[in-house]
Amino acid sequence: MSISVRDVHWSAGGLMIVDGISIDVAPGKTLGLLGPNGSGKSSLLRLICRLRNVKSGVIALGNTDIAAMARLDIARRVAFVEQQATTEAQVTVLDVVRLGRTPHRGPLSPWSAADDAAVNAALRQVGMPERTGQLWHTLSGGERQRVHIARALAQTPSELLLDEPTNHLDIQHQLEILSLVARLPATSIIALHDLNLAAMFCDTLAVLHQGKVVAAGTPEDVLTEELIANVFGVRAYIERSAHHGRQHVHYRLD
Repeated sequence: MSISVRDVHWSAGGLMIVDGISIDVAPGKTLGLLGPNGSGKSSLLRLICRLRNVKSGVIALGNTDIAAMARLDIARRVAFVEQQATTEAQVTVLDVVRLGRTPHRGPLSPWSAADDAAVNAALRQVGMPERTGQLWHTLSGGERQRVHIARALAQTPSELLLDEPTNHLDIQHQLEILSLVARLPATSIIALHDLNLAAMFCDTLAVLHQGKVVAAGTPEDVLTEELIANVFGVRAYIERSAHHGRQHVHYRLD
């Protein structure tokens, strides 16, 4: 497995936030992480990239426990796109995306043609190659999100973690970004709220509730009317999309 999480626990303020979670993501596949607010999705992503340390359990990249890896080695292979990021500095789009190359460069290393190629490719992938000189504070929320995804792609990661990457994006860019992530050779975990987008673009899903995995598998196996009612507290009916053959959730108000 590219990413393996085994019986991982993590607590904060006396509360168990991640409670014995075990998941696997095969190389090159995309896992959708679903669950209500407070279910542990964001905390789990931070544990996987070792922004936080597990209380117990093991997280491995390939066959290596991340606890035994240097932080720089993790940064060279794992890119993390958080929900919110802001700065008051007068930086441009290009400045932000170039930060993705930091783990690959020594403190005295000159900027290289390979760095330029990675940055330019990342900007093209998110549809912003002509915006390199634009100042960060003039961007919309959705544009900022696309720039942060470009920064992560410039890192050329083998594992990519995204926490609600479609927040602030219009429908067109939601579809474009998730389609892009699904096509990447990287192994990806995407925390999402939209069940239908998860079903469209993710190979497998894991549903968290109160810090535990309550369902995991293919979208067809996971997204059931009973699970949606029990975990999300809403009534729904499921049908298979005639267009892409995946599950489609229709919510009921009655």
